[in-house]
Amino acid sequence: MNEPDELTTVAELRARLRAQEKTIEVLMDTVERQSSGGVPSLELLSQNLSLEQVVQRKTETLRQQGEELQRALSDLQLTQTQLLQAKKLESVGQLAAGIAHEINTPAQFIGSNIDFLSESFRDVKRLLETVLEQIRALAEGAEVRPALQTLTDLFAEIDWDYLKSEIPTAIGQSQEGIQRITKIVQAMKEFSHPSSKEKVHNDLNKLIETTIIVASNEWKYFADVRTDLAPDLPLVCCLADELGQVFLNILVNAAHAVESRLSADPGEKKGTIAISSRQDGQQVEIRIADTGQGIPEEIQGRVFDPFFTTKGVGKGTGQGLAIAHDVVTQKHGGTLSFETEPGKGTVFIIRLPIGGAAP
Repeated sequence: MNEPDELTTVAELRARLRAQEKTIEVLMDTVERQSSGGVPSLELLSQNLSLEQVVQRKTETLRQQGEELQRALSDLQLTQTQLLQAKKLESVGQLAAGIAHEINTPAQFIGSNIDFLSESFRDVKRLLETVLEQIRALAEGAEVRPALQTLTDLFAEIDWDYLKSEIPTAIGQSQEGIQRITKIVQAMKEFSHPSSKEKVHNDLNKLIETTIIVASNEWKYFADVRTDLAPDLPLVCCLADELGQVFLNILVNAAHAVESRLSADPGEKKGTIAISSRQDGQQVEIRIADTGQGIPEEIQGRVFDPFFTTKGVGKGTGQGLAIAHDVVTQKHGGTLSFETEPGKGTVFIIRLPIGGAAP
């Protein structure tokens, strides 16, 4: 069952349950009115017995249907959770090539630096061995001048001035590369690992930063990402992995929008994706803005429709924003809206209650 079918089925099941509950209320109201309306006792007793039988049958039917509806609803909620996790894994798979590239770049210069350090170590080792030999020779009475000349020649041969400046640089670069790889791997672990099924307090700024690391290759060559994250942003009670998917979907959409604009106008250089966070009363607000083409007026009302997409084949399935809207509004009691200007860009605005209240 696909996602729109699930949502429709859940709505229908809930509507049926409410209608049946209303039926019982009407029947009970009828009994009460007849009891107070002066109807002859035998006739009233007969009517009440008939109504009671109807109510009993309806109640039993409702109980059975309620159990069936509850089981169906539980199954649908489980399926929705599985679909969301499948979407996340799909996203990770699509980002895998970019992530591999991001890891490969520091890995390559770490390898080059290790080769350089290995060669340099051989030269330094030879220098130290020669120094020790000359020290022993001088201790045994050898002349100083030949010893100094030998050492001077060796310092020049191994280019000591170059080595003493480049060896620390190579070590520093390698340390930075290892830190970069560690950061990417940690971000991938945090992003792909399922969080608790219960809402817990999370740092949305950290969640945003993790998502940026994971998806950075999506915009690396045609957009710069700027962040303005409030340092005093309060922790928000939420489902971290699902909000991470929301941020990823909107960021990837922004990257595709910028890329599309630059493709249409090759004269332009890099675009911009700006991400900000702030507290607004009892809510936090996340804004993700891009300098893409904007959203045409005629399709603005369909942006959050499941399976609606304007992207070419292989670029999108039309589920990203639909899932994001459902997670923000249905699971977190927040709002997801956008402001757009065709030809200028779009800003998606996520507003979440700090306490994580349900709608």
